[in-house]
Amino acid sequence: MFIYIKTSLFAIYLFLIVVVYLMNLLIGLLNYAIEEDNNRVSYLMQKAEILAEIELFYLLPHQRRWRTWFPEVIHYYADFDKTRGEVQRLIKEGEWNTKEFTEMRNILLKKLEIEHNPIDNEAILEKLKSHEKLLKENNNEELEKLLKEICAK
Repeated sequence: MFIYIKTSLFAIYLFLIVVVYLMNLLIGLLNYAIEEDNNRVSYLMQKAEILAEIELFYLLPHQRRWRTWFPEVIHYYADFDKTRGEVQRLIKEGEWNTKEFTEMRNILLKKLEIEHNPIDNEAILEKLKSHEKLLKENNNEELEKLLKEICAK
């Protein structure tokens, strides 16, 4: 098709039509998926997956290095009260004590004025007590002593 100028222009024209059609199809499928479970989290996850795919497969290497498109730091707004409530909920449920981003977590706790001692976390202590009950049932003395030492601290 690229031997003659007329057929090559026609091929490019068809290619552009196909790209527009596929993009509309993608947008329609994304709309359908969003309407299906109408959940903000799933919407954001799908959006992130699509953006990651576009970044990986459709951008040239020099475009990926543009600081206007991909800044070093992204700032966003978070409501103080909602953030504080969510952090307190995570602490209460025992989901706050992961090893990731420890510095950032400590800074966030200071900014939100939340006192948190991971050793005195009630959710973790409850889990330890439930494990203690299981150990007593199994009559494992060494593990029981170790668990009592941890609970005493």
